[in-house]
Amino acid sequence: MASKVLMPNIPSKNHVAYSGSMVPRSHSSGHLCLPKKRAGTTTSRSQSHASSFTTPAMSTGIAKTSSSTGNSSLAHMWREVQGCNNWDGLVEPLHPFLRQEIIRYGEFVTACYEAFDLNPKSKRYLTCKYGKKNLFREVGMGNSDYEVTKYIYATPDVNIPIQNEPSCGRWIGYVAVSSDDAVSRLGRRDIVITFRGTVTNPEWISNLMSSLTPARLDPNNPRPEVKVESGFLSLYTSNESDNKFGLGSCREQLLAEVSRLLNRYKGEELSISLAGHSMGSSLALLLAYDISELGLNRLDPKLDVPVTVFSFGGPRVGNSSFKERCEELGVKVLRIANVNDPITKLPGVLLNENLRVFGGRYEFPWSCSCYEHVGVEIALDFFNMQNPSCVHDLGSYISLLKCLKRDQVQKDEENLFNRARESILSRAQNINMEPLKNAASNVVNLVQSQRTELLMDATILSLMNSFALYILL
Repeated sequence: MASKVLMPNIPSKNHVAYSGSMVPRSHSSGHLCLPKKRAGTTTSRSQSHASSFTTPAMSTGIAKTSSSTGNSSLAHMWREVQGCNNWDGLVEPLHPFLRQEIIRYGEFVTACYEAFDLNPKSKRYLTCKYGKKNLFREVGMGNSDYEVTKYIYATPDVNIPIQNEPSCGRWIGYVAVSSDDAVSRLGRRDIVITFRGTVTNPEWISNLMSSLTPARLDPNNPRPEVKVESGFLSLYTSNESDNKFGLGSCREQLLAEVSRLLNRYKGEELSISLAGHSMGSSLALLLAYDISELGLNRLDPKLDVPVTVFSFGGPRVGNSSFKERCEELGVKVLRIANVNDPITKLPGVLLNENLRVFGGRYEFPWSCSCYEHVGVEIALDFFNMQNPSCVHDLGSYISLLKCLKRDQVQKDEENLFNRARESILSRAQNINMEPLKNAASNVVNLVQSQRTELLMDATILSLMNSFALYILL
């Protein structure tokens, strides 16, 4: 089974209001809770679970790291953040650098939705609204320090995202590479490939054919036991065969561009980061497997370029052999999934990793037909009665990840005040000057009660603590 991630318990909050572009003001009650790791687990990866209620929002901004110290640290631990150790020690609690990178890649996927033209009267209908040089600026990501190098089109056998349209290439995502300025901040040259999902959930679900078929992506070793969902594979490999001047398949476009970029930046520290939402995460995983199976990321016998997938609300893609082969090839997958999101349960609602083995020892005869998730999972829990569709909304995923940081900061602040009060009162126990003792305690209580208006931080708290101790001593 794929691993799951746990996060620390946080006190519940009612009528939470988030300001700015993160999420709109909401009256939904919610909390973040993460149970302790269950005893007797057989997986080596940490398991966790986060819960919260939030409202949907599509965040389009992307922020750089604010301090040179943080940038330097990220540059030194980028391999761990990309999953070289399966994110061991980074997900419980969620490391700030990992959180930052998850949000950053999620916003790269957001750009796909923001830039996709769904206006039938537009000349760019079913393609990107903007040119490659202007994409990030137009969607509010002008400071991303990445350059788009290629747009990717897919030719579906089923109509996505618009029904009753002829089969043709639709813009599905893009390839981008980090700039020279970003290299020092990130610690390597990063090649990013992002995929959007379908526009609405019903259209997405209609595309699930729920039948496994051999991937056979490596002509030298077809591996018939490695099977993937036929609809995803068709979208990945189909081309405009009826038109000799038509587009090549999504696969052909991607492999050619990845090979070109790897050759161009050969000799540098490199990473290949793939990100997708919904069906887009399935394409990201297929591409990651394809790159690794063909050995495109193997620049020399001793050097493999890391291949990492950041999946948001993604479904299962293949069977157990596909999962095992991805792990053998070193493909790293971090799945961010809402437990209330039905897409993450598909395909294989019945035949999945939970019904493959009996008693932890004996495989059922149908095990080869069971779908399995790949990688490490960060399980979120959010739902809004007023807008149930938020359970699959990418903006809701990103907003909750941002809120986790906000709630953790508030929890840390409360712990600081509690430690300060305990320190002062413990030192005051041996003092008989009761009035001064009460005054010092009141100072801390007053500061705590007014911390929002005073914008208290750890430095001011330390000064107030010292002042109170001075009175007592």
